[in-house]
Amino acid sequence: MSGHDHDHGAAGTRQRGKLLIVFSITFAVMIAEIIGSVLTGSLALLADAGHMFTDSTGLLIALIAASLALKPATLKRTWGYKRAEIIAAAGQAALLLGVGGFVIVEGIRRLFEPPEIAGSTMLWFGIIGLAGNAVGLVVLASGRNHNFNMKAAFLEVLNDALGSVAVIAAAIIIAVTGWVQADAVVSLLIGVLIIPRTLKLLRDTVNVLMENAPQGLDMAKVREHILELPHVIDVHDLHASLVASGIPVLSAHVTVEDGCMTDGHATEILADLQRCVAEHFDVSIEHSTFQIEPAAHRDQESMHH
Repeated sequence: MSGHDHDHGAAGTRQRGKLLIVFSITFAVMIAEIIGSVLTGSLALLADAGHMFTDSTGLLIALIAASLALKPATLKRTWGYKRAEIIAAAGQAALLLGVGGFVIVEGIRRLFEPPEIAGSTMLWFGIIGLAGNAVGLVVLASGRNHNFNMKAAFLEVLNDALGSVAVIAAAIIIAVTGWVQADAVVSLLIGVLIIPRTLKLLRDTVNVLMENAPQGLDMAKVREHILELPHVIDVHDLHASLVASGIPVLSAHVTVEDGCMTDGHATEILADLQRCVAEHFDVSIEHSTFQIEPAAHRDQESMHH
């Protein structure tokens, strides 16, 4: 166990270091794009800067969450601060939705009231943004599937990179053709890029906070498989959820034949149950709690879930 904890802590420290690097880059690019928006009058740059501001805030939250997740469990907080990454990811998603809505509304307005845009200057700031985002993507790429926190950070930087590409395209169109509505069109594109991925992330984090069953775990099949074990009569109060990314938990009351409580079968059944949920399903559950009950106990249950 100590080796596992050491590896987990080392991985968490590496993730925190990556987040710090990407936060610094994102914040610097945000400042550059705000300056670029003032100089050029570009909504696309301002939209991308607003997106970067939200992402900087989100990355800062993610950085704090990653630091809190390294804190050990206590008697009061038995899982430590592992759920901090879920709360941080949900907060990032909510902020991104607000940015996406603003960009879409302002982009539609500018389609009909396009201001003057300095296309050539806008192009250079778009290139600066893309370069910064590219570095951020490289830094986060290896850890993006480790947990919700890292996934949210990677998606934010990816959206920023796509936004920077769109800004560059709009700048080229404006510089070559003079069609200034390209800035508004790109702003709408950035808004469209932000919202779908954000909704998915928000859905995933809300599912965890609502303690829904982990994605990919069919609870009907879990119940069916438990009932197929020898000497098992019934299963109730069956619950499964995620504490944080990669930490599914399951609990259940399992009714067995009365004789199992005295002939030694109860111990074997417990081992079979734990092995069942840890090995039989695509979602491996190593943290499981089972209450073994004799059939005679069923009438004493005060509540069934």
